[in-house]
Amino acid sequence: MAGAVSSVQFQAVIDQGAAYRNGEALTLLNPPRVIKGRTLLPLREVAAVLGQSVLGDGTQMLLGRLSLDPRKPLAYLDGTPQAAESVALVGSVVYVSARLLADALNANLSFSDDGRTLTLTALPPGGNPLVPQARFSTDKSTYAPGERVVYTEYAFDPDGSDLTSRKWTGRQEVFFQPGTYTVSLQVGNARGLFSQPYSRTITVTGAPIDSPLSYALKYATPGDTFADSNVLSYPALNAQQVQAPSLPLLFSDSPETPASSGILYQDSLAGQARLLAYHVNGLSGPARLYVVARNLETRPVEVRTDRLGETAPTRIEGLLGQVTLLDYFASSASQSVTIQPGQSVAVYASPTLSPGTGVNMMQDLTASGQVELTFAMLEDSLPPSAQVLQQLPFMQPDGRHQRGTFAGAIRTIRVTLGQLPARLVIGDGLVDPALTGTDALTGQPQRLIGNYGVLYDIQVQGAAGTAVALSPRGGLYRGAMSIEDGPVTQAIKLPKVGATATADSPTLLWRPASNLLNIDFVPASGSNLPISLIFYKASAPSAFGGIIKRYNP
Repeated sequence: MAGAVSSVQFQAVIDQGAAYRNGEALTLLNPPRVIKGRTLLPLREVAAVLGQSVLGDGTQMLLGRLSLDPRKPLAYLDGTPQAAESVALVGSVVYVSARLLADALNANLSFSDDGRTLTLTALPPGGNPLVPQARFSTDKSTYAPGERVVYTEYAFDPDGSDLTSRKWTGRQEVFFQPGTYTVSLQVGNARGLFSQPYSRTITVTGAPIDSPLSYALKYATPGDTFADSNVLSYPALNAQQVQAPSLPLLFSDSPETPASSGILYQDSLAGQARLLAYHVNGLSGPARLYVVARNLETRPVEVRTDRLGETAPTRIEGLLGQVTLLDYFASSASQSVTIQPGQSVAVYASPTLSPGTGVNMMQDLTASGQVELTFAMLEDSLPPSAQVLQQLPFMQPDGRHQRGTFAGAIRTIRVTLGQLPARLVIGDGLVDPALTGTDALTGQPQRLIGNYGVLYDIQVQGAAGTAVALSPRGGLYRGAMSIEDGPVTQAIKLPKVGATATADSPTLLWRPASNLLNIDFVPASGSNLPISLIFYKASAPSAFGGIIKRYNP
């Protein structure tokens, strides 16, 4: 239970934002000032630090024994007029004399010998700070190793203020090792006040109910990561690859960091295609990535965007692929443009990229006739017009990344589950071969290592009663998948937070309810391949659903 505090002490330095409340550092948005020979403090900000409330608006304000009208300015202490210099309006911030504020609150005020540091000590209203109160309980006090702990939180604020922060110490959903554990909770409110920590003791003893793996297979939620040291020993599934439509993939990732305006990649096509671009602005100033379609027919051509996902701008490489995939899976409404013969139109334009920031885009489009598609990085002042593009150089590949046109942007896989656990390997270049294609600008053959941009259409038979997880095998991975489980269609962020990096730390994807499970998977740009999909036999969880219940009286 939170203990009472007899007073609040505020310390600050003139013209500095750094201050202290009862010894804890804080930052003032508006520092103390000396105006017309008086030390003045920002009224509302200091009052909030002291746990006081300023009543009224900008015309009539009340605090303790003080009333004022900052516009005139007029200030009264117990109805007695005060000097005009006691109040100042700096911009829209009301400042009040530190001495007058201390008198209004019956507080103690002192200054350092040099007069620059002040200390104001005041009692909160009623003599006690109305700090929030932390409270929680557990469904019992003694648990077996591997048994789920159900927490019920009922923290409150005496003033009814919103609780804006919660800090747990020692809280775990489950404890696997016998012993005695202390769990604590501290809460904060919208006024910046914090409770004392509130603690309970949990004893763990007896025969284990679950191991970390069996517990995760029961209770983990999609995106949760768990431990399994046996992942690489599980047998590979006998996957059947089914002939899919030969959808072309136009892939632009080389040069990955262009240093000047230029054409990154270009090819022509008709019908459906997928485009994927991954580039970082290496120019000295702002730039944008464009995909420009030029009509090669003698009749108008419609170019329709069926699906689009993008991330831009960002300096965090791992975010580029994950956010793009979540955006792509959420994309639904199509957009189209009609292009006249010989005309050029930008069918994609990135936000402005500052130097060193990147863009990742994946776009499915359909052209009703033959069009030329040009990927170009242009300094921000250049428009993506036909005249500009005709004058730009074709940029040379950087020798480390791929670009080109590849047949097979959809890979259809059918799997029937049998003995579990088992795994499906994706993106290793052996069990799952890399796409081959051609760089249309150089004529050189290309091999798309990792199959970035390929949509794996995976259909799993016998999925009911299983748990599906993703295990990274090539290093850091941060991505997304879309699942269809009976009437449920959902995109899953993998993992929920950060990235996963080791094979023995798989991330839960889904627990299918239907016997037929469909998974759409696209290798995430900026992440490492290969990955494995692990299929486990899942036990049913207990009747308890929630980990934390929260009461808000």
